[in-house]
Amino acid sequence: LKPAAHALFKKLKDEELELLVQAVESRGAWESSCVWAPRGDVRVAKQGLPPQVLLCRLFRWPDVDQPHELKHLCYCTGRRGVCGDLAALCCNPHHFSRLAVPETPPPPYSKASCGPSWPDKPQHPSSQHLEFSYKGGDWRGKRLCSPLPDTSLSRSTIKDGCWCKLAYWEHRTRVGHLYAVHEASVNVFCELPWGSGFCLAQLPAAHRSRAVRRARGKIGRGLLLSREPGGIWAYNRSEHPIFVSSPTLSPPGARGLTVLKVLPGYSAKVFDYEQVGCKVGLWLPGEGPCDPHSIRISFAKGWGPCYSRQFITSCPCWLEVLLNQLR
Repeated sequence: LKPAAHALFKKLKDEELELLVQAVESRGAWESSCVWAPRGDVRVAKQGLPPQVLLCRLFRWPDVDQPHELKHLCYCTGRRGVCGDLAALCCNPHHFSRLAVPETPPPPYSKASCGPSWPDKPQHPSSQHLEFSYKGGDWRGKRLCSPLPDTSLSRSTIKDGCWCKLAYWEHRTRVGHLYAVHEASVNVFCELPWGSGFCLAQLPAAHRSRAVRRARGKIGRGLLLSREPGGIWAYNRSEHPIFVSSPTLSPPGARGLTVLKVLPGYSAKVFDYEQVGCKVGLWLPGEGPCDPHSIRISFAKGWGPCYSRQFITSCPCWLEVLLNQLR
């Protein structure tokens, strides 16, 4: 790859080389600028590679081979063709992600004690415990003793331009307030230099179990959630897998929700607007009704038939994305 990379570097302007160095050294810790390169394949061992594939193979994924294996991230202006020069394209390796695909699942978890896991310490009396109910066409969450603030999106919120709200949970306890998202994308993270978005590190820290503290230590740069044409995408910016489920990830006729493992550096379309119409009235065995306009994301820990945790409420740290139904 080195001769091909040197040949490409010679074609880049000095300012583009400087931007490339900054992006590579930061390892995607912040949203860097596009690096514009002339269109046209670069020869690598008798094979022609587009510039973005060459640099992604050199700096991120040695096994990437074709452009269709990559996805432009939402903040890359190259994906929208705004450069103004049809002869140039963005080759910043941190403006791309790999595409997550469902993997062949392992055999179902067979350990005898495969029920839900619980925090090491008892919950604080004022903690908010998760319980789903369905009444009059509305999905609501409530505490076991007193009502929890309604997590559905009100018409006034929708009018303000909010397309989703984020709820952060630790096991069955919701931590902090709902976070309203107005921009087309949002970062959810614990440690992200110069990052903006939903910072989980700033949420209250009382009564956390050891399992929760360990899981929170793996969130790091977290994920990027973006609303794009046709659906919602999640990009894993952390160094550990995230696990995602939504009604539109499951094949037709499935009894439960599919849980998709998204590796670091990978993206997945976690909600498809076109498929949600046929996902009304979902009922999950052992969990009850499921909001067809929601996404659940667990940090570092999976759940379901193939894991010791059967339900997401057994996961130490997870995120609930409550989507605006009136698109």
